[in-house]
Amino acid sequence: MLCVIIGCLSGSGLMASKAVKTVAKAATEYQYPWQEKLVKYKDELAKGVWGYWELGAWKPLGISARRRARLRKEVLLAEQDWPYDPERKEMKTKRKGHKCDRISAEKRAQTAELMKKMPQMLLDYKKRRWEKKMKEEDSKKAEST
Repeated sequence: MLCVIIGCLSGSGLMASKAVKTVAKAATEYQYPWQEKLVKYKDELAKGVWGYWELGAWKPLGISARRRARLRKEVLLAEQDWPYDPERKEMKTKRKGHKCDRISAEKRAQTAELMKKMPQMLLDYKKRRWEKKMKEEDSKKAEST
């Protein structure tokens, strides 16, 4: 009796594995019929991604977003062209963060350049002050005479 049960189990295990292989084979061999779907929904896909306005009323597409995405994926996997995507908007150029953090490196570089020029700038300043002082003394001498 025990041998019969073991034989039955091993036989049913063999049948189960064949069934699993058959199901797996059928699943891998199945191809999504994207070409027929593309022909069927071509006009609908050309109207937009989410829907369209018709006679002042919003009409959703005849194909759901999930099915549209699956169709798009299959077409792109088959290396075909998908012309139904909307145009991409221009990217924002505004950067995040504080302005002082972004330009601090530039400020440090400019300060280093100015510090190299500092001795000449001080000499020019002293010269201007001396000339101004001399001009004032000359004007006082001219007034007193």
